[in-house]
Amino acid sequence: MIVRQFLQWVRTAPAGERAEATSALARAYLYSDLPDDERAAIEGVLVMLADDVSPLVRAALAGALAPSAEAPATVVHMLAHDRPDIAAVVLARSPLFIDAELVDLVATGGDTVQAAIAGRMPLPRPVAAAIAEVATAEACLVLVENPQAAIARLSFDRMIERFGHLGAMREALLARPDLPVESRQALIARLSATLAAFVSGRAWMNDRHAETAAREACEKATVALAAEVGEEAAGPLVRHLRVTGQLTAGLVLRALLSGNIALFEEALAELAGLPLRRVRLLMYDRTGVGFRAVFSRAGLPASTFPAFRFALEAWREGPDLDGSARLHRRMVERVLTACGQSDVGEVEPLLALLRRFAAEAAREEALIACEKLEQEVVAELMRIRMAA
Repeated sequence: MIVRQFLQWVRTAPAGERAEATSALARAYLYSDLPDDERAAIEGVLVMLADDVSPLVRAALAGALAPSAEAPATVVHMLAHDRPDIAAVVLARSPLFIDAELVDLVATGGDTVQAAIAGRMPLPRPVAAAIAEVATAEACLVLVENPQAAIARLSFDRMIERFGHLGAMREALLARPDLPVESRQALIARLSATLAAFVSGRAWMNDRHAETAAREACEKATVALAAEVGEEAAGPLVRHLRVTGQLTAGLVLRALLSGNIALFEEALAELAGLPLRRVRLLMYDRTGVGFRAVFSRAGLPASTFPAFRFALEAWREGPDLDGSARLHRRMVERVLTACGQSDVGEVEPLLALLRRFAAEAAREEALIACEKLEQEVVAELMRIRMAA
């Protein structure tokens, strides 16, 4: 009886009133204790309303049905293929969709639909992978900012490849606690390449100079990253660096001169193809024979061996290391002096690299000293004010 009266009224009612009545009818279907025949009749009316000419009616229907697992599946799927703003309502919240359906909708939907799906909580890995592969930057940003999205490493890397040049994307990615260390380093490398292209494109530096500066900045950030994530992540990071062609002699030497022995050992083991335990036994042979054998097997340039040997000797003697995220000036200067005084053949490129390291270490040490002095001045001013 109620259904027949509703059908008679809905033919002539204004759109706004139809929308309100539609929302009420949908809620009655979901939450009222109705006889089976009346429930079936209302479901038929809801199907009809999903085709209403007014988007107000269809939007009201979507809003009422979206959160419920008891909503009529036929109606929900009709709304999912409606105009984007209506489809987004059910796609963002309805529990009735399976992963395969969401993946298809990501592929065929536009920005609004993709962003709605990316914001679902929780969001399974297959759907996240589809978004990372084909969705817009906006949808990928929504995905990354979704705390309940399960994202695989390959999906992270794909988004870095596609949108790593965007500042908002980089910030959101780095804010995720589950971002793998390999992906963090890939993001660093992408940023370095972007900056190099920008600088050379503006003619601020020539291409070669810009590439060198960007590479060394990337290596510096990579060593800092290794220090941040700790020894357990050193192995995966090193393997990633080798696969991507970034495990260079310069980076390995930087790790040693920064006191990041875990990264240095993992790099030697990876390059030499030896177990880490075996590398450690050979590397700390006081005669130096074991380290030379590992170094030779690792395939690092022979011209860099003196720097590695002197740096390892300096580290063994226990320099005053306050961490492993930056170059240590005393170690760098000691190695630079030793290499300059040694008769080791063609050493010009090595000395040039070590001089850049020395300048960087001196600059960072000066900045740290200035910051410390500034903090002391501020503390003294605060003490004077408190005493007054």
